[in-house]
Amino acid sequence: MNYTHPEDNEEYQGLKIQRAMDKAPTIRNPYFKGLKKRPEYSIDDYVKGILDGNMAILAQAVTLVESSVEEHYHKAQQVIERCLPYSGKSLRLGITGVPGAGKSTFIENLGMDIVGQGKKLAVLAIDPSSEKSKGSILGDKTRMEQLSVHKNAFIRPSPSAGSLGGVARKTRETIILCEAAGFDVVFVETVGVGQSETAVHSMVDFFLLIQLAGTGDELQGIKRGIMEMADGIVINKADGTNIQKANLAKTHFQNALHLFPMPESGWAPQVLTCSAFHHLNLDKVWQMIIDYAAFTKNNGYFAEKRLSQSKYWMYETIEQQLKHNFYNNPLIEQQLQQIETDLMHNRITPFIAANNLFDIYKKSF
Repeated sequence: MNYTHPEDNEEYQGLKIQRAMDKAPTIRNPYFKGLKKRPEYSIDDYVKGILDGNMAILAQAVTLVESSVEEHYHKAQQVIERCLPYSGKSLRLGITGVPGAGKSTFIENLGMDIVGQGKKLAVLAIDPSSEKSKGSILGDKTRMEQLSVHKNAFIRPSPSAGSLGGVARKTRETIILCEAAGFDVVFVETVGVGQSETAVHSMVDFFLLIQLAGTGDELQGIKRGIMEMADGIVINKADGTNIQKANLAKTHFQNALHLFPMPESGWAPQVLTCSAFHHLNLDKVWQMIIDYAAFTKNNGYFAEKRLSQSKYWMYETIEQQLKHNFYNNPLIEQQLQQIETDLMHNRITPFIAANNLFDIYKKSF
């Protein structure tokens, strides 16, 4: 049946009716040709790309290192092993401090000074992950707008994903790849003051603690663990009306450092003030780091520390591998849930439960 509309009458010449289509149009863009599949690189491709300083291949190699896929793990280890002879020539700097201390601004402005000298800088940031969602913001590249687009800078945030030891080990392996790619300076940034600092301290040459003044943190910051690890302390945001408070905080930290024994390096940790936002005294901070490197290289501690770090990470890797093998053992996977149930119903103690699992694991060999 044909329906007519009043608008079809010649009296309504100014109106135009949009007729329904016989066939609905596709929602797919006809000009879309599909995404290009990421090329599958061989070990030779990865090694050559890294040694040539190819940033794209370096980024994919880091992704390979961070992957939890077993096949990727073995491939990554071969890439790392072949890059190892070309590593070890950079200056490794660990940077930590409480949230809000201005670490990102500090890293960007100091980093711009470093790349301005013709050096290549890699920034590796360990971001905390949510315990619930396991997600991480990974916002370092967005906070470092100038540095992130500089041709001589490489910024790589990595989520902790609830596994500090694993990520810390992979960060150390990423340092090797960055050094093989020709980076002269490597920053390793952590968030907050806690367990991650111990792991980062074990993979860097100089450990820098960034603090604030006038926030009541002067006394909180004077804790034996973090203070003993620090090779230098910087009071940030020392500008405007905050200069006097920053100088007072500097005095507090200097007095606190006198309470600790001289570090093995023989270097007396220094306390400086700066304003990363206004670019004040960043040159003095960098000079302190350069002086430390020269001092420790001259007395032999620089090389000695790196060797002791290698030994530390050998044992850390053994522990990680043993843990991985234990939980992926088929017999453990079969019995673990039942033993957990017994434990939750108070039919067994945690110590007996652990011993029973170890007995099962030993019988599997």
